[in-house]
Amino acid sequence: MSSRNQSFFAAETAVTPTGPGTWSTQVSDAWNIGTNPNGGYLLASVLRAMAEISDHPDPLSVTTHFLRPGGGGEPGEVAAELIRTGRTLSTLSGSLTQGGKTRITSMAAFTDLGEVNESPITLEPPDLPPVEQCVARSGDQQGVDLPLRSRIDLRIHPDQALAGQAGDAVVSGWIRFTDDHPIDTMNLPLLADAFPPSLFGALGYIGWVPTIELTVHVRRRPAPGWIRGSFRSSDLTGNKMIEDGALWDETGALVAQSRQVGLLLTQE
Repeated sequence: MSSRNQSFFAAETAVTPTGPGTWSTQVSDAWNIGTNPNGGYLLASVLRAMAEISDHPDPLSVTTHFLRPGGGGEPGEVAAELIRTGRTLSTLSGSLTQGGKTRITSMAAFTDLGEVNESPITLEPPDLPPVEQCVARSGDQQGVDLPLRSRIDLRIHPDQALAGQAGDAVVSGWIRFTDDHPIDTMNLPLLADAFPPSLFGALGYIGWVPTIELTVHVRRRPAPGWIRGSFRSSDLTGNKMIEDGALWDETGALVAQSRQVGLLLTQE
């Protein structure tokens, strides 16, 4: 827990109102991958602003375009607008700006996931060894510095932990916050963007793969505990990849699905 008696996530994604539809935030560099803040982390402050003006509590569908890298350790300005609200859904737009330049822009639908009936049609979670048998994510193996490890505890399947070891563009493992901050629907989009790129399993040392666009569909409120994740790249065309992922809670319930387009940077 942080020294301010609140979690790292709560403190470092906090937004302060500055006017109608605008908030200030301080972007931390503790969530960096290399020299840039993780994209899901940048999104979290925008979602928090959206939640303040939404008539519904839970993000259901969030689509975000990452226009340029954010600046860790720098202030930011968040804007959010309620576009439409109804009985079951609120639709909102939002953005994060730093230094006069828009870093991300997002559209989201919010709903109430408090009562979700079980479905006979669902994705089954991956078969993972127990957490203690999985391997902590390594910046050395990915080929990039990972300050993010101070905030997110990620344990990779032991058969996928080394560069190129999986022999396929797939990665799976367990994830939670290092300070045991509860996992909820507001931070599932961040966790969906916190695993190493699945291309790591096929190509080895690939460094940072910045996200161009990320869509996350939140399915239900997660039970307490670790989150299980599985991600696979289905296409790499030129230097642009498509990756599909899913998250399950400790009960085996599907809590989120994601798809992103990423940019494979050439290693020097």
